[in-house]
Amino acid sequence: MKKATTTMKKRKSGSKEGKGGDSPSQLIDARIKELSDWRGEALARVRILIKRADPEVAEEWKWRGVPVWSHAGMICTGETYQNVVKLTFAKGASLDDPSGLFNSSLEGNTRRAIDFHEGDKDKIDEKALRALIRAAVALNTSVRATAPVRSQKRPKSA
Repeated sequence: MKKATTTMKKRKSGSKEGKGGDSPSQLIDARIKELSDWRGEALARVRILIKRADPEVAEEWKWRGVPVWSHAGMICTGETYQNVVKLTFAKGASLDDPSGLFNSSLEGNTRRAIDFHEGDKDKIDEKALRALIRAAVALNTSVRATAPVRSQKRPKSA
């Protein structure tokens, strides 16, 4: 008996397309439109700032509906909740944050987040956020460049 399989096309960014072949960027557009309140506006604003900071950023759609921005690895996610838009930096604990943007998930060993609340959209420190995005990209590219190359094991000679 054969199992029925479902296939999804893959995008250049490596993330799967959604219903009807929507790209991750189209899915993020739809999420922003669907929110239709301050959360959609805040998500749209940080998205613009991320793209300005890194024009080569790849947009992805993961975990059943979370926008993700990557460049040589994950930079950050953009989760939306009822009272907050959370920008979570995958390696935030390793980033300098001289402007003190990180205000959430501060106790973790790896991630750090910025919580935006209603009314914060116009108070975003654009320069500091762009610097943080660029620092995350620099960290990703430096880690990738210095990652050890796995060598193939050679058979032991007798």
